[in-house]
Amino acid sequence: MMQSTINSAPAAARSFTVALAIPTLNEEASIGEVLRSVPRDVVTRIIVADGGSTDATAARARDAGADVIEARRGYGRACLAAATAAEDADIVVFMDGDGADDPAFVAALIEPIRAGAFDFVIGSRARGVREPGSISWHQLAAGYAVGLAMRSLYGVTYTDMCAFRAIRRDALLGLGMTEMTYGWNIEMQMRAAAAGLRILEIPVPYRRRRGGASKVAGSVRGTLGAAPRIVATFIRVATSTPRTGAALTCEQTP
Repeated sequence: MMQSTINSAPAAARSFTVALAIPTLNEEASIGEVLRSVPRDVVTRIIVADGGSTDATAARARDAGADVIEARRGYGRACLAAATAAEDADIVVFMDGDGADDPAFVAALIEPIRAGAFDFVIGSRARGVREPGSISWHQLAAGYAVGLAMRSLYGVTYTDMCAFRAIRRDALLGLGMTEMTYGWNIEMQMRAAAAGLRILEIPVPYRRRRGGASKVAGSVRGTLGAAPRIVATFIRVATSTPRTGAALTCEQTP
């Protein structure tokens, strides 16, 4: 197995603190249930970065024990705000607040990082068990297509752009993330590969959202608005971020 240029401390050397970062926008119907399902023996702190909800999302998140911070509109902006606020965390886990991701799988995402084997672990809905109606065919196709494109650039194999992911906080802050909207996920995957982070993709289950409407896949307007941004982000990062890591390992579990 090739080794990354980033050194990870052995799991036995010290305990790891984990922050769960959840960007939200009008998720009052689901956020309370999501937060109450988070394994608090695994997650040290929950940070909800709210992008200007006009409903009771923030209040319900606070009632469920989360630290709520205000973030301006933009999915990536909210994610970065939460990661920045997690000053004491070693690992940051990103998860949406709509209930589609299963919080019980946070432990599976962080364990390879705790063990010192990987720096970035991303969930794959394409390879996991999906509840009927939870994801559209064009979302799955886009994940595979983008994965093939990134493989040609960096030699890393992704099958999804799933928001459910965990990364060492120091590694994330070192990536130089700049995309503040829906291109955040693909930018992180590309910059992680270019930087030579040790990457692992694991299957994760995916459920139908527990309430509200999807900001992207749930409407034609959302899809048409997000797709150009994702494509533009891919082109920008591909043409401006050469691979700098001396070695890269990307493995997939069966």
